[in-house]
Amino acid sequence: MKKRGNWKVLLFSIIIVYLVAFIGSIFTAPNTKTAWYESIKPFITPPNWVFPIVWSVLFLLIALSLYFAWIDSKNQKAKNKIAVVFGINFFLNISWSVLYFGLKDLTLAFFEIILLWASILLMLSVVKKTSKKSFWILIPYLLWVAFAGLLNYLSVFR
Repeated sequence: MKKRGNWKVLLFSIIIVYLVAFIGSIFTAPNTKTAWYESIKPFITPPNWVFPIVWSVLFLLIALSLYFAWIDSKNQKAKNKIAVVFGINFFLNISWSVLYFGLKDLTLAFFEIILLWASILLMLSVVKKTSKKSFWILIPYLLWVAFAGLLNYLSVFR
């Protein structure tokens, strides 16, 4: 018998992930068209219009990954682990925006983005045991945060 999805879990996953996106954007959006940002932007930085598109897709993928990992979990212990690793990642995702754009502490943000990237590796490790599709749809997030880390590095150590 084929397992059916759970629309409530899907809706919750989307809401929680886009809430993280919204909170991060509070710090990011007001600063992307400023003289400060233009002065620290590395030459390989994509145009500003690229970021909301990429992040919207990535946040959808993160929500779907959370959803698939959750519904494919066999027990509460696995679900608790998923909740913890995604929660850590969400906290670090918001924290990077606060550090980089809110506080304009590029150095601290660089070290924080290393933790963010490590948290994605942890997410991958946890969800791989539960859901292969959850694992694979997180790979673009891992790659984009690696690129963001490079941009952050270049904005500090140019």
